[in-house]
Amino acid sequence: MSTSAKDGYHHGDLRAALLTAAMQMLEQGEQFSLRAVARKAGVSPTAPYRHFADRDALESALAAQGLRDLKADLAKDDALPTTVAELAELGVAYVDFALRRPALFRLMFGSACDDTNDDRVRAAAEVHEVLAHAVATVFPDADLAALTTAGWGLVHGLASLHLDGKLASASAKDVANQVRASFTAVFAARPKE
Repeated sequence: MSTSAKDGYHHGDLRAALLTAAMQMLEQGEQFSLRAVARKAGVSPTAPYRHFADRDALESALAAQGLRDLKADLAKDDALPTTVAELAELGVAYVDFALRRPALFRLMFGSACDDTNDDRVRAAAEVHEVLAHAVATVFPDADLAALTTAGWGLVHGLASLHLDGKLASASAKDVANQVRASFTAVFAARPKE
């Protein structure tokens, strides 16, 4: 039985295989190119170009997947928060994601979002929507856009400080407690009368 070149190419879901290979390489600290990703996925060097115009397109696809993964982490508990303490748990999940997947986190947020990549833009908007919805349930009368940005800035800053070694902590529990304390200090503080 002979196999044509086209039959030999059949890979199933090539795009998924390429993204899996690229994600593994990224998270293991390996430098990757489309050629290296193709090699890891076991396909021809030109196969990635069927789905990705260049490395930037592949990185945008990885960032979109990372944003979907982050959204899943943030939405694990289907119930919307009703208190600052419950809202802080979203911050804990955000920082935990960054510390568990630092290379992906840096890829997701290390450069401007490619606003021509619909998948990445949609994934980013969905994360923002989860955060904004949560903030709106806890602070229904607040300036939603400003408060959501403030909350995101706080937890993103904490994540970055931990990733850069500027904030030391002995354990994931210590990090979570620090995020909770910071969130409470900012959002539950009362001005002096």
